[in-house]
Amino acid sequence: MKPTMEAAIQQNGGTTDTQAAPSAQEDVRQKKDTKGWLKTLLRFASHCRERMAIAELFSVLSVFSGLVPYYGIYRIIDAVASAPNDGAVPWDAVLLWTAASAAAYIAKQLLFAASTINSHISAYTVLAQLRASVAKRLTNASVGTAQAKSVGRLKDTVVDRIEQIEVPLAHMIPELSANLLLAAVIAIWIILIDWRLALACLATLPVGLAVMAIGSGGYYKMYGGYLAKQDHVNSVVVEYIKGIRVVKAFNQTTSSYKKFADAVSGFLTYTIEWMKMARVAMAASTSILPTTLFGVVPVGVFLYLAGVLTPGEFGLACMLALAVVAPITYLGASFNEMNLIAFAIADARDFLNLPELTQREREAQVAGSDIRFNDVRFSYEEGVEVIHGVSLEIPEGSFVALVGPSGSGKSTLARLAVRHWDVDSGSISIAGQDIRDMPLPQLSSLVSYVSQSDYLLDGTLRDNVALGRPSAADEEIHGAIEAAGCEEFVSRLEKGWDTPAGEAGHALSGGERQRICIARAILKDAPIVVFDEATAFADPENEARIQKSVAALSQGKTLLVIAHRLSTIVQADVICVVDGGRIAAQGTHAQLLESCPLYKDMWQAHVGAADWAAGSGDRAPSIAEGDDAR
Repeated sequence: MKPTMEAAIQQNGGTTDTQAAPSAQEDVRQKKDTKGWLKTLLRFASHCRERMAIAELFSVLSVFSGLVPYYGIYRIIDAVASAPNDGAVPWDAVLLWTAASAAAYIAKQLLFAASTINSHISAYTVLAQLRASVAKRLTNASVGTAQAKSVGRLKDTVVDRIEQIEVPLAHMIPELSANLLLAAVIAIWIILIDWRLALACLATLPVGLAVMAIGSGGYYKMYGGYLAKQDHVNSVVVEYIKGIRVVKAFNQTTSSYKKFADAVSGFLTYTIEWMKMARVAMAASTSILPTTLFGVVPVGVFLYLAGVLTPGEFGLACMLALAVVAPITYLGASFNEMNLIAFAIADARDFLNLPELTQREREAQVAGSDIRFNDVRFSYEEGVEVIHGVSLEIPEGSFVALVGPSGSGKSTLARLAVRHWDVDSGSISIAGQDIRDMPLPQLSSLVSYVSQSDYLLDGTLRDNVALGRPSAADEEIHGAIEAAGCEEFVSRLEKGWDTPAGEAGHALSGGERQRICIARAILKDAPIVVFDEATAFADPENEARIQKSVAALSQGKTLLVIAHRLSTIVQADVICVVDGGRIAAQGTHAQLLESCPLYKDMWQAHVGAADWAAGSGDRAPSIAEGDDAR
């Protein structure tokens, strides 16, 4: 459940060097454990076992129906060959076996269609189960653990990689078993005709399989590298699109595009080189495997001339020798398909095996909304502790603020309170109940967390507000909207509250998006509100509106606020100064101005920045005016 330092940097808006990523990813891919993929797949197929069994049954019936025409042609040849020399054709036998063969062929196609329909439904059921399980795992994992996985990797696995297994899975369910059965039946049939024909039919098979095995020798390594290159392209594309504004602002389009172009070019080069390496073996094996007649025809002619075979048996042996080519070729091709599924399942397991936050099934008895940090210690990585023995009490209904320099641990403490991560030692409790002893839904119902980086989800603006409490009536939703002061800017939108969030996400300012998130939290009406920088994106005008929204949100609530703009928290009951992962001081605004040099310096810097801000018509309270500012 430990988040990596890279995830911590990304969460705080920083960047990491991705140039070394391809080689690291490639190394991981090439060493990926693909064992046990079939067991994992069958576990997710448990919801459609009956349908899979039906697909298999229809597939087997289809195979046996497909063998009838071979027998029918044999009977026709035998009947014609054994006819009297007067030239009379045994039309009754010809018509009978022609009709039987045609009926069997139609039955084969219908049975195969029924098998394929059921296998496709089964395959999509497996895909749905896989994706749902990944989503559930991400939901139950800590935020830090989930965010340690790159967006490109997540998209590649959940959307692309899992989708790729649908076609081979849907066809392998009926076709692999059908072709295995078909090859076995044909082999037995040829043996029953004459064992020497069977040996002649298989004469070139070991050579073809040996060539295929040689060509597949480096398959795992090359395929692992292929997936690594593909992941790198996905990551670079996501990075390029997400950072396009920064790229353009700093005139880095050439270098950034070069990174994107190099990733695509590298992927193309690798794929072409892989195909070049494999094409000779593939071409040779696919050329050798269908040469079954090379042995059957001369041996069959010899046996016919020796009087061992009838004309019908010789014709049947030739047809069966040709018929065995298709299942053998399919079995060779299915090797690639099975490996594709194995790698896809292995990728999915990277998410399916994410450590989950432990939680109890039964709800804890919680009477109150006070919060207590008891000697809390936490580290992003083993041995790198960032929170050092913090103890803090937040009484029910109080307004407590956390302030401090950047990187001091303010946001980390807030996120620990809502269990984005679990503490290393110590505890965090609500009304005396350790939050680790609560089911996650119960903790979520007790706490509203409004982050400075909250964003609008897919849907309309009204839908986004309603997420706070989906069962809320329209009157309650509108009340939350008004309390957050959103009507003023939403009324300017052409579609109002029915504006799609994707469109509004770009049309609205950061402060306006923040107020929509506040409206969502107001509607949720949780007894505890954790607010990570209420005015992070606000201009002076929007800041005043957001402060009113926060006031509406916090009425009668236990409020924990992380603030960078100190003027927003001067009225807090208690202000805690966080420095280096510790509580350096706590008290009211006036008390800290007198007793805490760090807070005093921060206040002076804040006042100076407010006085200096261009276009500001109002001067921020000075140190001397601190008491009045409350």
